Amino acid sequence: MKISEQWLRKWVNPVISAEAIGEQLTMAGLELDDLTKVAKDFTGVVVGEVLEVTQHPDADRLKVTKVNVGEGEPLQIVCGAPNVAVGIKAPVALIGAVLPENFKIKKGKLRGVESHGMLCGASEIDLEDEVDGLLILPDDAPVGMNIRDYLALDNHILDISITPNRGDCFSVRGIARELAVINQLPFALPFTDVTPTITSQDNQAVIVETSDCPRYYAQVVSNLHGSISSPNWIKQALIASGIRPRNLLVDVTNYVLLELGQPLHAFDADKIVGKIIVRHAKPQETLQLLNEQVIEMQGDELVIADEAGIIALAGIMGGLRTAVTDDTRRVVIESAFFKPLAVVGRARRFGLHTDASQRFERGVDFELPKLALNRAVSLLHEFGQGDIGQTTFVEDIAELPTRCNITVSISHISRLLGVDLAIETIIKILTSLEIKTIQQGDVLQCTPPSHRFDINIAEDLIEEIARIYGYNNIANQLPAFESNLYDNHTQNSLSAMKLALVSAGYFEAVSFSFSDNKVEQYFNHDNLAQPLALANPISSDLAVMRRTLLSSLLPCVSYNLNRQQTRIRLFETGLRFIGHDIASLQQIESLALVAVGTVNPEQPNNQGNMDFYDLKHDVETVIPRYILQQGNIHYQRSQQPFLHTGQSADIIWQNQVIGWLGQLHPQIASALDLPTVWVAQLDISALKAMYQQSLSISTPSKYPQVRRDIAVLVDKQIDAHALLTTIRNTGGALLKETWLFDVYEGDKLPTGKRSLAFALIWQDEKTTLADEIVNQTMQTIIETLQAQYQAVLRD
Repeated sequence: MKISEQWLRKWVNPVISAEAIGEQLTMAGLELDDLTKVAKDFTGVVVGEVLEVTQHPDADRLKVTKVNVGEGEPLQIVCGAPNVAVGIKAPVALIGAVLPENFKIKKGKLRGVESHGMLCGASEIDLEDEVDGLLILPDDAPVGMNIRDYLALDNHILDISITPNRGDCFSVRGIARELAVINQLPFALPFTDVTPTITSQDNQAVIVETSDCPRYYAQVVSNLHGSISSPNWIKQALIASGIRPRNLLVDVTNYVLLELGQPLHAFDADKIVGKIIVRHAKPQETLQLLNEQVIEMQGDELVIADEAGIIALAGIMGGLRTAVTDDTRRVVIESAFFKPLAVVGRARRFGLHTDASQRFERGVDFELPKLALNRAVSLLHEFGQGDIGQTTFVEDIAELPTRCNITVSISHISRLLGVDLAIETIIKILTSLEIKTIQQGDVLQCTPPSHRFDINIAEDLIEEIARIYGYNNIANQLPAFESNLYDNHTQNSLSAMKLALVSAGYFEAVSFSFSDNKVEQYFNHDNLAQPLALANPISSDLAVMRRTLLSSLLPCVSYNLNRQQTRIRLFETGLRFIGHDIASLQQIESLALVAVGTVNPEQPNNQGNMDFYDLKHDVETVIPRYILQQGNIHYQRSQQPFLHTGQSADIIWQNQVIGWLGQLHPQIASALDLPTVWVAQLDISALKAMYQQSLSISTPSKYPQVRRDIAVLVDKQIDAHALLTTIRNTGGALLKETWLFDVYEGDKLPTGKRSLAFALIWQDEKTTLADEIVNQTMQTIIETLQAQYQAVLRD
């Protein structure tokens, strides 16, 4: 936001330079992007009055003028401007003047006629040209006065970056309020806030049909002339803020917007049909905006209408049908409070970005509409001699925002800031910010003002204290570091997973939670609902919430492949979203992997492409070794339609599917113009639970282990995992580990049979394990396998 230093100093005038003001605002969280003068440096230009104009004897387009510059005899100046005329006042560059770009004015002759200076247009003194010719000054401009002083060209323009949470600072008033607090200066309105005297019975009927507009003012001002020009000080303020002046009516609404932060709108009262109705739009209703764009409503937009249809998109832009023109004589000035959620996203939906929407989306002070209306109407009456009509006021107090009481303790403030501030200092800072503060022992009860929508919790108050006290006044010190393996297992486990994957050669990707609906359709597994569509997507390829992290990772694979990266290993941790609407939406924290290319980076004699078992190895790097050793993880053939049949598996833990892995289905890979892609996805909540289980630390047994191997002949259709489960359940408490280490199928075995070999590890933590105990348990296992699976022990 751009504002004039001169305008700002009318509100609060600290005895510091413009540069110092910028530094103070930056340190208070309102970063100064740029600080420039209204015009570049130049010298020797004064206000002049044209006394005489005659035709140049040898040039049709030149005039010979006599110009009074307030010093002795008038100067003879040759001028080619088409608008030069007797009686006008304009800037005059005297002999010896130095204009911008080091252009020096010297005595000279033009077509044989001496010229003692130059009459200037706006561009010659580094201002924007509004007309072709001279810069015409007001009739009351003092002749001979330095033009830099008259037009305040040494005035600075502050370009301030306003963060989204500080909607209260989108005005001169808001910035001035901050400066007053920082410099401990009084803050008050520089004008008198009075309700203008009613001089007309003219009024406008209003009906509010929605709670999204809990406060609405409308006031008629009549007998105006739309072509009336604004006073010079309003024009200068608008130009400094980057707004081109038009006429008094439009300029006043823009001026009050910038000054107070309250968007206003002026309707041509004679074009309004019947009552003004504040309501929600109906689907497929249309409105032609002031910029002549025609928009079609979806039904959730807040609009201003009359009995003939919509006349404005509330809080964003007015309609062309009721727009004011130079012929307008009666206007209705609207000043309202619209709830931020009723405006948010609607401007972007229609490709609009206005000063009004920028403020309403962030939240406008709900106590401001009346002050802004009074200010605007007073200016129209003072400079446009308009007759002031009746004010129509509609309010629903129950729907206005409430300022909740916030409790914060002095000890909490000291702990977060790392410095002990006197309680008097804290209360003084909060009070200066118009935060009502009551002390109750070590606790402060605070109520934020109506303009601070961003203060809702104790930490917000502490941030305000730090801002105003000054971050540079708080000594630097390291925070206390505390680490507890059990308390921080969630963070530690996530870091362990990432480190394991990085060690396996993967790179972490960070992407949007949005995805392309076309890509998302390839992963419509388990009959899930359609992905949740965004109301206002950033772009068409980020239009829905992703149901799987692959929707984000596969475009990253394409991006890398298109840049000659043939071996790709990426992983991402984040949320995926299941549900078609907000009410049913589930947010599931997940981990996903994608891999393309060879098993290892390029090296001699080792260029094999990745296969299922390589991917399985990579997936198991994120599973705690304790869980793997216990044999609690097993795999079953996956039925996911987007995975290659026979090259994929579901991951089972505690009888629950916690993820899947395998080759992306070739048809999908082909559709996405990808080679063979190996993918996996796991629920992080299950992985964290595994890490929690593996946190128990015990002393390794000093007694020896006993290993026994067993090979059995079983039917091919019997799942090896079923046999492993039976062995574990039968092996007793001393059986520490067991795993499948060999599978044999061949001509030497009976038809339909295969041989499965298992390793079994026993260990007693208290004594040396006797062979008799192991032998007895082994016999029990063999008998159980024979009984349940008709397994035959192989020699």
